[in-house]
Amino acid sequence: MGNVSNEEQELKEIEILERNDIEKVGDELEDASTVAPWMKQITIRGLIASILIGIVNSVIVMKLNLTTGLVPNLNVSVALLGFVFIKLWTKILEKANIVSTPFTRQENTIIQTCAVACYSASFGGVFLFCFNSMSIFTV
Repeated sequence: MGNVSNEEQELKEIEILERNDIEKVGDELEDASTVAPWMKQITIRGLIASILIGIVNSVIVMKLNLTTGLVPNLNVSVALLGFVFIKLWTKILEKANIVSTPFTRQENTIIQTCAVACYSASFGGVFLFCFNSMSIFTV
C-alpha cells in the first residue's frame, strides 16, 4: 500500500509539472502575438515572392480565360504556392549559408494578397481587351 500512495504522489507531481510547462508555453505564445507595425510587415522579399507567384497565376488565368472563357477562383492555389515558395526560399538560403529571418504570418498574408491582386488585374485586362477587340472587328 505504501507503493501505491508513492506512485500516486509521483503521478500528481508529474501532472503538476506538465501543467506548469503548458502554462509557460501559453505565456510565451501570448508574448509572441504582438504585431509589428505595417511598415515592417511590407518587406522587399515579400513583394518579390508575391510578384513571382502573381506572374505564374497571371499566365494561368490568361490561358484559361482565352481558351475556355472561364476563370476559376485561384485563391487556394495562391496560398499553396505562397507557402511552397516561402519554404523553398528559406531552404535555399539555408543551403547557401545565408542567415535570414523566417517569414512572418503578416508577410504570408501580404504575399497572398498581392498575388491575388496580380492575377485579378490580368483577368480584368484580358477581359477588357477581348471586349475591345470584338467591338473593333465587328464595326
